Amino acid sequence: MREVYQMFNLEGKTAIITGASKGLGFGMAECFARAGVDLVLVNRNPKDGTEAKKKLDKYGVKVVSIPTDVSQSRSVQEMVGKAVAELGRINILINNAAIINRGPLLELTEAGWDQAIDINLKGYFLCGQAVAKYMAKQGGGKIINLASIRSHLVADERGAYSTTKGGIIQLTKAMAFEWARYNILVNAIAPGYFATEMVTGYFSKMPEMEKKVIDGIPLGRIGQPSDLYGIAVFLASSASDFITGETIYIDGGWSTWKY
Repeated sequence: MREVYQMFNLEGKTAIITGASKGLGFGMAECFARAGVDLVLVNRNPKDGTEAKKKLDKYGVKVVSIPTDVSQSRSVQEMVGKAVAELGRINILINNAAIINRGPLLELTEAGWDQAIDINLKGYFLCGQAVAKYMAKQGGGKIINLASIRSHLVADERGAYSTTKGGIIQLTKAMAFEWARYNILVNAIAPGYFATEMVTGYFSKMPEMEKKVIDGIPLGRIGQPSDLYGIAVFLASSASDFITGETIYIDGGWSTWKY
């Protein structure tokens, strides 16, 4: 039995997490810190990164915050270089940074569309490519891309967001196929509604929407960041060494019938 537990052991690994200062990104950073993983927190705002680092230092792992614009190749390359210099290796990448530009597609500006594509999709490609080049040299690694229930279920005024999240599933498959030869395994997690600052703030303004959402979730509640801990550890550990190119939905059953 102890040998089985050892398959999930992440102690001594190093993870880069984009969008790590808040929401699900911070939740996964906290999960990995508690599992003994050294962390590189990637955020656009230096202050947010510093605050997140302070909260994670109590777990006794190395935590480095590197301000980065994931939509810019040079910024991403510099971040990966600093991460390797500071911590010596990269075992795990969590692509999580994303934005939601709400608005009808008929009214969405070109700038708004481009921003969604640049951060939500191009950013995943740039970070994945930069990290994979390093992982290929070290003999492999794990990449986890954050997709969404909106990857295959659209919603009013979230056309750009849904498009980028749908693209992430295909990008995950492409990365997994091309990088398998380097022992780099790439999978996606597709969360449903979770109790993040963004979601709870939205529900506080529209309580009728919160009830509608919860009524549509078979398990009868929205997710907590800790509901991602198990799948994140599983996909980052050797327990998933024969799984790549997959998307796993974590949504309380919401997407099983919302078609």
